[in-house]
Parts: sequence; C-alpha cells; structure tokens
Amino acid sequence: MSYNLGLRFQRISTQERGKVCLSYIDGTSFTFGELNERSNQYVHWLIQNGVAKGDVIGILNNKSFNAFALMIGCIKLGAIYTNLDPFSPFVRLSKIIDRCSPKFIFSDLSERELEADLYQTYQDRLRLLRSEDLNIELDLLSQQDNICVESVCGTDPAYIMFTSGSTGFPKGAVMTHSNLISFLEWSIGVTQPRDNEVFTNVNPIYFDNSVFDFYTSIFSGSTLAPLTTDITKSPVKLVRAIDHLKCTIWFSVPSLLVYLLTTRVLNGANLTCVRLFIFGGEGFPKPKLKQLYDMYGANAQLLNVYGPTECTCICSEYFINSSDFDDLNSLAPLGKMTKNFYYHIVDESLKPADKGELLLGGPNVGCGYYNDSERTEKAFIQNPVHDKYRDIMYRTGDLVERDTRGLVHFRGRVDNQIKHMGYRIELEEIEAGLNTITDVKEAAVIYKRLGVGLGQIVAYIASDQSLDTRHVLTEIKKIVPDYMVPKKIEIVSSLPKNQNGKIDRNALRAL
Repeated sequence: MSYNLGLRFQRISTQERGKVCLSYIDGTSFTFGELNERSNQYVHWLIQNGVAKGDVIGILNNKSFNAFALMIGCIKLGAIYTNLDPFSPFVRLSKIIDRCSPKFIFSDLSERELEADLYQTYQDRLRLLRSEDLNIELDLLSQQDNICVESVCGTDPAYIMFTSGSTGFPKGAVMTHSNLISFLEWSIGVTQPRDNEVFTNVNPIYFDNSVFDFYTSIFSGSTLAPLTTDITKSPVKLVRAIDHLKCTIWFSVPSLLVYLLTTRVLNGANLTCVRLFIFGGEGFPKPKLKQLYDMYGANAQLLNVYGPTECTCICSEYFINSSDFDDLNSLAPLGKMTKNFYYHIVDESLKPADKGELLLGGPNVGCGYYNDSERTEKAFIQNPVHDKYRDIMYRTGDLVERDTRGLVHFRGRVDNQIKHMGYRIELEEIEAGLNTITDVKEAAVIYKRLGVGLGQIVAYIASDQSLDTRHVLTEIKKIVPDYMVPKKIEIVSSLPKNQNGKIDRNALRAL
C-alpha cells in the first residue's frame, strides 16, 4: 500500500501509461503518461523556485490539463495545494489568499480574464498556466524523472478546501494524504470501476464534491471528463456533453439533477451510459427523486451520500430502492457510515443519544482549519465518550436521528448553517457582507424553506435611508459568490428582536 498519494499516482501512471485520464468535450484528451510527465515538470519548476514540502500553492482552477497536472505535482512534492474559485469576488478571494499565504498562485485563465484587482494585488506571485513564458520554462525541464518525495508521509497535508465561515471569513479545511488514501479505499470500493469507466466532473473544482470526481477516477486508473461552467450552466449542453463523452458515473448535488428534471432535459432516453448516479450535499426532494428513479432505476443505481468537507467529503452511503417512495414527504436516509468511520449522536451535553448532533471519528477526519486554531479547537474535539487517549472527533453541527434499522436520518442544524445548491453556507457570512454596505444599519439573513429539500436565501435589512434593493444586490455580489447572493432582499425600518435584544429570526421566518 502506498503511504503517500504521489507514490500511488506514480504506480498507476506507470501501469496505465497509454490510457486516457482526461477527456474534454472539444475532443482533446490526455493520457496518464502525459499527466505524469507534465506533473514532473511542475515538480522541477517548484523546486527550482524555492517551493518545499509544506508550502502552499494556490490554483485559480478552471479544469485545464495544466491545472490538474499542477495538483499532481504538488502532491508529489508534498506541497499543499488549494483550488480557488477564479470567478469569486475579489473581496472574498483576498481573504482566502491572505489566510493561507500561498508561495505562488497559478491560474489557467489569462490576465484579461482575471479580475483586475486580483491580478494587480498578487501579480508578484501569480503565474499564468497558459502563459508562453511559463510553458517554455517547463519544456526545458525534465519530463521523465519521477520526483516523488518519499519523506512525504500520510499525516502531511495534501490540500486545503475553503468553506463558508460564520465570522464572515472562510474556513480552510486541511486534508492529509492518509485522509485521501482512506477515502479512496471506500470510493473505489463502492464504485468498482470497470474498463473504460468515465467519471463526470460537473462539480466546481474548488467545491468538495470534486474531490470524489478527481481522486476516484485518476487514482483508480479511470477517465475523468472535466466540464466547465459554460457547459454545466446549460442543461442541454451538459446532457449532450455527458452522452458524447459516454460518462458512466455521475456525481453532483441533487439540485443539479432537480434542475435537469424540471427543465425536462432528462427524459430516460439520454444518459443511458450512466450506470451509477451519486448525489449528495443537500436533501433530494422525494417526488423528483422518484422521477429520476422511474427513468433510470432499471439500468442504473442511485446512491445518496453525505459528509462534511472536514471529513474528506463523504462519510455515509445509502442505495435508493423502490420502498423509499412509500413516503414522499420525507428525505431519503443518510444511511450507514462508510467503512473506517465511527460516529456518536450526542445531546447538548455531549451525552450519547438516538437523536442529536452527529460527531464523526476515524482516519477520514482532517487535521483542522489552516492558520485558525480557535475554530479548530471548537470543531475538532476529544471523543466525549472517553478520555483515555487522544481521539479526535469532528462536530458536524448536523442534527440526526438513528432509526430501528440503524440508518441515520438528517433532522436539521444546531446553528445558522444551511446547505443550498449543495454548498455549505454560514448565513452569518452573508450578513457580515451586507453590514459593510453603506447605509445598512443592521442585516439578518434567513433560509426560507419552500418544501422538502428546497429553499431560498432571504435578506432583511434595516436602514434609516432610502436604500434601493438593486443597489444592495449589486454591492453584495462584489463580496460573496453567486451561490450566496440572496434571492430576495427586504428593506425595513427595524429588525424584530427577542427578549435578549438579539435579532429574532423566527419572527422573520413568519413574515
């Protein structure tokens, strides 16, 4: 067994040298041998430019071959990569960059495509992956030498994944080589990749669902089909692309499948190559799930998964069957924990219970938040069942209930966090952004539920001035990414308060 990911990839790329690992809709493709050689060039470049094991490399990643090769290069060297959203507002992106202080920031977008503030602020560290100058430098470096630093061990970080933070500052979950190797044991085991398997990559690469896409495909010797935003935002283009690329394993948030069903793009006659639909990150409304099952259930399996970013993305699994539709007013179970996980359900006093907060333990639990010890200590705690030795568990903040079959069901949150479009969002981060806008006296954000698994973000703003909602919308789009932008903004004279003087969100939900 490989003890780090670089050695594991080195073995796979040798075995599958001539096999396609990346297949794009424009007809271009790359083999495992080409990915290995390009990643070797990046390792040489990083070393020559003073990058060492443990240094952070930022990647403004739009799913190019070079960006994937750089990820592999970082893994081989023991550098920590963090995939960044190249289209995120500069205000938010700069917080992330300043938190993790990457030695270099690479982008597979051109200077013209990057936000001007981003380019000007970080141009001393910025390297464009499509730049002719950089490509000439790389071409002069060795392609054949497999530089895999054997001193990289399982406990060394592989990547940082940033998620929404309640303080208005994103949190960077640090995941190790061992976390991912343990994850791969499950993901490859549950998918059982076959010859000519093609995994979809509809998920943004900075979003934790993409960890499944990239690692399960590449590290099992399968093909990955990266699909960029210009394709995924068009239902017709997306389905046609997946059919054209003959994708066999699909993974996305439920809301994307719901969108394809609602727009009637999915009809049972397309996506016939898909043998496994995997979805997770939020609840899947049962009526829409039944529609998907009725269309594809005869020839494909449907797998519901759940898991937080801090625990290598997936920790439970449940295969959908016909009996799940006896009740259309609930969500499918989260199921049982995947192998190599253990869990506790605890009450507010952290005492074991059948209904309460879910705590997760095992080798998939990450090592905390990067450069953020205070939030790490709150979320990563000693197993409350014993104090005999160090045994760290992650507090998910998710309220769950275990049924008589031992299946776990999602019941809500202990805090103000939501799942929307698959993204984990702290509503306080949106509030913090709204409160920076001129003439906003006070802001509160709620999640208005429209049905099982459906909802929208609504913002209430108190102001003494005649604020225009269009102005507020324009300003908040400069601060938070699109998936956090409120669907509705209401301007009021004051926000309701409870007896403690805090904003009464229950009163806002009743409006």
